[in-house]
Amino acid sequence: MFRTLFTTAGIGLISLCLLANCQSSNQPPCEPTPVTITAPDQEIAQLKQFIESKQIKATADKRGFYYTIQNAGSGAKPTVCSNVSVNYEGHLTDGTRFDSGDDVRFGLNQLIVGWQEGIPLIAPGGRITLYLPPSLAYGDQQQGDIPAHSILVFQIDLLAIH
Repeated sequence: MFRTLFTTAGIGLISLCLLANCQSSNQPPCEPTPVTITAPDQEIAQLKQFIESKQIKATADKRGFYYTIQNAGSGAKPTVCSNVSVNYEGHLTDGTRFDSGDDVRFGLNQLIVGWQEGIPLIAPGGRITLYLPPSLAYGDQQQGDIPAHSILVFQIDLLAIH
């Protein structure tokens, strides 16, 4: 996501903002509004099949994604309005890595819904793996090396809240 963001003259920023509410400097401050998007049953079933076939021990979220917290971290957790720094890797379900970044800083409200909802499950120092159905990631849009309708797997280390 972020390597793409900085190496393709902003195309990645458009990718990151898909299915999210990007803010510009002339918009009002972020209001922590709960996300109401829920993945369709078909996507949830497909993701559940992947989780079970790989024998992954993950928790199902009511919005349709799964997650595994390796380390909860400590202190306050971010909100969708927080700016955070993370290390991350993104993979397709076949294991192909499509992106990674170290000590990348961003506003959660500028990212895909799966990150907006998943990262606040941990505090700084925490590590989480997110298993996202397409509708909570990039949906029917191909984004660089990510095919449309892809389930995505992200390993995320939350370094800090700013």
